[in-house]
Amino acid sequence: MVRSMTGYGRGQGEGAGLSFTVELKSVNSRYLEFSCRLPRGYLFLEDKLKSYTAERVSRGKVEMYVTVESGTDDEITVELNETYADAYIKALNLLAEKYSIPSNVSAASFIGNSEMFKVVKTEVDEEAVTEAALSACKNAIDNFIAMREVEGNKLREDVLSRVAVILEKVSFVEEKSPETVEAYRVKLENKIKELLNGAAYDEARVITETAIYADKVAVAEETVRLRSHIAQLTDMLEKGGAVGRKLDFIVQEMNRETNTIGSKAQNIEIAQTVVDIKSEIEKIREQIQNIE
Repeated sequence: MVRSMTGYGRGQGEGAGLSFTVELKSVNSRYLEFSCRLPRGYLFLEDKLKSYTAERVSRGKVEMYVTVESGTDDEITVELNETYADAYIKALNLLAEKYSIPSNVSAASFIGNSEMFKVVKTEVDEEAVTEAALSACKNAIDNFIAMREVEGNKLREDVLSRVAVILEKVSFVEEKSPETVEAYRVKLENKIKELLNGAAYDEARVITETAIYADKVAVAEETVRLRSHIAQLTDMLEKGGAVGRKLDFIVQEMNRETNTIGSKAQNIEIAQTVVDIKSEIEKIREQIQNIE
């Protein structure tokens, strides 16, 4: 299925006593550009999330946001540094005794003493945390891709509708081109008769000049190639996948063939039709810039 390069997805996953929420959004880009915002302490997840995303997304500027919530209260604990506390209180008591100072030591006295307590962070099980984060990432990307496919289908339908218009106009050019040659032959004969005032003339010469003109304005090869490019474009849209860059190349070739037809056009109706075809090709080109 064809996918748009713009999209949004959100997913959640749980594990190791943690709850992960992953959100990602994307806009157009020639290649895959990935950035990820993670809470401190979880930066080790970035490469894993990037690798997983790259397996499922091929193009677009993707921004990922990860939030983590703890389901337990023991992630951080505060421990008393007993060795330090014993020595500290012993020194205070000695100070009070030696200098006859009242000893009014209380627990609150030590709150500002950073050496008295040790803050201990619970060891993180990286494997379990990674599994939970990737689970959330998978759910987010599932939703993200689903949205991209909905948007991609709209793009596909629009492009195919314009392809149908182009094919109609190509048929008109193919039908009109022989008429242009015949009109030239008649015009040439009439001009010769007018100049010779009814005298005999070399009909073979007229045929030769007409053949030269026909070769000059012939667009059969170009219309055949244009139809071939259109068939390839349609086939890619039907098969889907990451076809954006290939479609871009095909549209360039379609434009090239149309320009050649325009340069050969000796008929105002054909010339106008070429302008219409180029307009539709340009609209297709704009649309496929949004396709992954």
